[in-house]
Amino acid sequence: MRKVLSFVAVCALAFSSMAAHAQAWPQKPMIFLNPFPAGGGTDTFARPIAAKLSQSLGQQALIENQGGAGGTVGAANAARRAPDGYNWFFGAVHHTIAESLYARLPYGLEKDFEPVTVAAFVPNVVVVHPKHKDRLKTLKDLIDYAKANPDKLNYGSAGSGTTHHLSVELFKTMTGTKLVHIPYKGAGPLMVDLLAGQVDLAFDGMGTSSVQIKAGKLIPLAITSATRNPVLPNVPTVQEAGVPGYEVRTWYGVWAIRGTPPEIKQRMYKAIVAAMETPDLKRIWSEQGADAGGMPPAEMEKLVKAEIAKWAKVVKDAGAKVDN
Repeated sequence: MRKVLSFVAVCALAFSSMAAHAQAWPQKPMIFLNPFPAGGGTDTFARPIAAKLSQSLGQQALIENQGGAGGTVGAANAARRAPDGYNWFFGAVHHTIAESLYARLPYGLEKDFEPVTVAAFVPNVVVVHPKHKDRLKTLKDLIDYAKANPDKLNYGSAGSGTTHHLSVELFKTMTGTKLVHIPYKGAGPLMVDLLAGQVDLAFDGMGTSSVQIKAGKLIPLAITSATRNPVLPNVPTVQEAGVPGYEVRTWYGVWAIRGTPPEIKQRMYKAIVAAMETPDLKRIWSEQGADAGGMPPAEMEKLVKAEIAKWAKVVKDAGAKVDN
């Protein structure tokens, strides 16, 4: 009986300590590890949210960028961090793709992380460099040229395993075309070479391409979502442009390191949702052609499982694999 009472006392003390920790949180700056270089699509949504959290939670929310290997280097780093409520992971749909694309991963998305909420859903847009303006005026032009000239055109991505990569692989499978893949360490470095004409085309996120399109520096051919986007209302969807059934959307989300106290995770979820309800963040999301997320952790968990299954089939059908 004494042993049982001692065990109960220890458990009660531990629970009390955890509750006190959660109640006092946050007492120091919080780190959101973004596994892509600065200037990419993830940054577009992570930094405004972090700024709002710094205000509402009374402690700085800092973005730490660490690109490489389609976001898997940063994810592995985040998985090793303490689940103390001060380390968070700002990842993307790309990490559900990596689960089947990479032969080996030093972490597991479902094993090492716990979903908090989705920050934004964003369509990709098929863009080409203006040097192709006379040859590639429509998506049909791109398909016809790529069929007649296999592997003559290259496409850039934010890294192997990102939707920039797999959305093109799905496109190639559905259209019978051949394009050469050039992976980068993030959307930022990709955009530099795309604007310089070193890359012919990309299925890039709306968040990073829309400004360049409006400036006339890139030519949009199609939107990858099922419906047109209000930011580019005159650009047809891939389905409208001649590829029935094609649909891809990028999304960005926040994960907790597995083992983070549930009370802290719930408080972070509520703080992020409140941030996305502010007028200035709504404006930013609207300008990027993005739909706000805000789904509860349990709903995001279902989304993650569904996306892992969906992209595993795309990877298998495309024969894509990264032998790291």
